[in-house]
Amino acid sequence: MVADRTYAFGTFVLDVSERQLLNRGEQIPLTPKAFETLSVLVSNHGHMVSKKDLLQMVWPDSIVEENNLSQNISLLRKLLGGQGDEFIATVPKHGYRFTGRVSEGSAAISTPQADVFRPPETHYVRSRDVNIAYQVFGEGPIDLVFVMGWVSHLEYFWTEPSFGKFLRRLATFSRVILFDKRGTGLSDRVPISQLPTLEERMDDVRAVMDAAGSTRAVICGVSEGGPMSTLFAATYPDMTLALIMIGTYARKIRSDDYPWGVTQEERNGFLKEIETHWGGPVGLVERAPSMADDPAFREWWSTYLRMGASPGAAVAMTNMNAQIDVRNVLPSVHVPTLVLHRTGDKCLRVEEGRYVASRIPGARFVELPGSDHLPFVGDQDAMLDHIEQFLAAYQHDRELDRILATVLCVGKRETSPSPAWAQYETHVQREVEWFGGRVFHPASGGPAATFDGPARAIRCACVLQSHASRMRIGVGFGLHTGECQRSSPSEFGGTAVAITSDIARRAAPGEVLVSSTVRDLVAGTPYRFDSLDALPLQTEIGEYRMYRVRTASAASS
Repeated sequence: MVADRTYAFGTFVLDVSERQLLNRGEQIPLTPKAFETLSVLVSNHGHMVSKKDLLQMVWPDSIVEENNLSQNISLLRKLLGGQGDEFIATVPKHGYRFTGRVSEGSAAISTPQADVFRPPETHYVRSRDVNIAYQVFGEGPIDLVFVMGWVSHLEYFWTEPSFGKFLRRLATFSRVILFDKRGTGLSDRVPISQLPTLEERMDDVRAVMDAAGSTRAVICGVSEGGPMSTLFAATYPDMTLALIMIGTYARKIRSDDYPWGVTQEERNGFLKEIETHWGGPVGLVERAPSMADDPAFREWWSTYLRMGASPGAAVAMTNMNAQIDVRNVLPSVHVPTLVLHRTGDKCLRVEEGRYVASRIPGARFVELPGSDHLPFVGDQDAMLDHIEQFLAAYQHDRELDRILATVLCVGKRETSPSPAWAQYETHVQREVEWFGGRVFHPASGGPAATFDGPARAIRCACVLQSHASRMRIGVGFGLHTGECQRSSPSEFGGTAVAITSDIARRAAPGEVLVSSTVRDLVAGTPYRFDSLDALPLQTEIGEYRMYRVRTASAASS
């Protein structure tokens, strides 16, 4: 290989001994073979290096195709920016020549440099029984939790220059908190049957924020990260400074009242592509069409997916995401909200972003030109400019008394107190607290409780149903997720409470009934539901179908 030397050209410094390329002091990530290719060319600057010689020097003990060399040259030209073609000239049919003006040794070392940027250190925090990987960087005045969609890998983010540039720009106006959701990237892998629900993903965000010392943050969700971010902002407004969503959606599968989603046949076709071609650039044409033919980016994307998740996990997550529907949650978001979407997005149609923004009170929708779905591909500066301006315009000192919660109501059947009922109410208090809920007593009906996640509420209701059955108390249970008015830590009211009370009154003894909103939010859980033949529940804010939790006692086991 090349002797240990330091070279400077343009705004770049190549330090062979330290194996790093700097641009104005910032480290540019390079694959090992790309670094060696550049080292050979720079050390022989002004002279042509034949393709045969390059292959022998960079791959001394391997037989490789010339295409490998072409990919490295393409990557290097991209990393060197507008000067890439000027620095590396092609000698047709023969090889390549580095044509830039190069300083060596002490002359290169004396070139002024800024502090070198190094990717942030990866830390771990325990979220219940799973370790979540996270990074924190930047010195901005506000915290921003960046929620990447689908699969992710914290440390591999930084190996793609455009992604690294995007994240560093975020860090100029915020303290950025990154994490890999459970089952992906550097976080603990979990059984495919235990991939994270929206509720568990919210738990992971809270754990990461707590570990990072953040009490309130901007939640920024990309693509599939948007629905979880929506639910988080509505459920935890006291922890959410603002909500930003990039290229997102409310529902994945097309329906009569949501005609922009993919058809089930299209979804099945994509699942087949994952099963057959995972390890290659799956889904890249839809997510980054402007880079789909770039060999280096295709290689990076393929490796990123492999490092982010196994094929089985990717299929399971894609299936789970197809069940998510947060349309009824959107009106309960009451934090400043910005929705960004590119007009020609080939992965999620722009109508989906418009719909999301139209349903969130006061949300700002910005439509940007371009067809790339990934925010760091294409004109990322225009997107980041809008984010920076949006955050600078808001004062983040509001106190909110409206929260999104899952309400559980016990449909009391007895008209007068009895020892058994008093004993049962003690059970209710204990079990609700065990499942992380808060008991309150509405004006009419039995006791009630609020939970910050619908799966916990269903599990608690099933346990309470089992207690009631053993005590021979005939009561039914109702659950609904919606907006509550919080007048004190133990006093709740509003439309969601009224709807839940109505559902509980309709529940027969031993039944656990849930609204369609609850059912739509528990994708990925083991709960199964039977649709009721009765007419939908009509309310002042819309229509809700009701579902019976199938075999409640089994669901609680």
